[in-house]
Amino acid sequence: MNSSIIKSHQDSDLFGLLYGYRFGPDMPALEVDSATVLHTLQAPEHSDDFLWLHLNLAHAGCERWMRAHLNLPDDFYEALHEGSRSTRIEHVDSTLLAVVNDVVFNFGMVSSDISTLWLCADRRLLVSARLQPLHSVDKLRSSVKHGERFRSPMELLVHLFRDQAEVLTQIVRRTSLNVDQIEDQLLSLRVSNNRAELGSMRRVLVRLQRLLALEPGSLLRLLNRPPAWLQEADVQELRQATEEFALVISDLTALGERIKLLQEEIAANLNEQSNRTLFTLTVVTVLALPINIIAGFFGMNVGGIPLASDPEGFWILVALVATFTVLAGRWAFRKRTDY
Repeated sequence: MNSSIIKSHQDSDLFGLLYGYRFGPDMPALEVDSATVLHTLQAPEHSDDFLWLHLNLAHAGCERWMRAHLNLPDDFYEALHEGSRSTRIEHVDSTLLAVVNDVVFNFGMVSSDISTLWLCADRRLLVSARLQPLHSVDKLRSSVKHGERFRSPMELLVHLFRDQAEVLTQIVRRTSLNVDQIEDQLLSLRVSNNRAELGSMRRVLVRLQRLLALEPGSLLRLLNRPPAWLQEADVQELRQATEEFALVISDLTALGERIKLLQEEIAANLNEQSNRTLFTLTVVTVLALPINIIAGFFGMNVGGIPLASDPEGFWILVALVATFTVLAGRWAFRKRTDY
């Protein structure tokens, strides 16, 4: 490549490069510009250095630049445009292809919005590409900037999975605190709009569980048949990181089940309150029934109404209504004690 072309690539935003780092043996990472990236990619294969390039797919020229300068498998570009974005990591043409659903970065706050990160790794290069800023990638970059050393692209990828597990753990902790508060309110019989809040939290947890959990089939195939350039220590770290992540997903599932039980208990309490209200209305209706019936009969404008000329007729009717009301009340409350 001539010098004019290299010079034209010195502006990283020209092709969507957000940042790049060069890693060497026993040395911290060095941030590199686009010209250094192209020069390193043209270095001899026996070099122990490797690169991490983080790219912005929202840039119009990003994919075109990757196709022109990076030797990535076609499956990687197909994954960028596929509809299904389940989290997975697999072995494709002596490279590692990973599709990771991650939490969107939200200015230091823990968000529950999900976006996708596409990764492709070989012995000398790790390429990560995204459409939105992601929380775990920002944590990984912070570790690199603080001087943490990495011996291979796989170690970077494993660190990313652990950072993602840490972000997910923060979400579980924050949600657990909210659930604890709602449970305390439920035990103190102060149930207001908690049912809707629990439903919202449960939807978020189910979505996180569905999108962030690794496909076990692809992971098992990778662990059984890793690429030749992958070291045994990297395979072992990947296995440990995925086991740790599975534990976090298990905690997330358990929290979802807890929310489900609270929803059922709140629904039972609301149902009981509705039954008590309905019973009260029924009792009022039953108690008012005798006087309504008698008032209906004596309100007819026909001849032969009894006690019409009796001076004690009013009190006789009062006693009659009171007797029927007491009998109806005893019947109603006896039915209540039966249930």
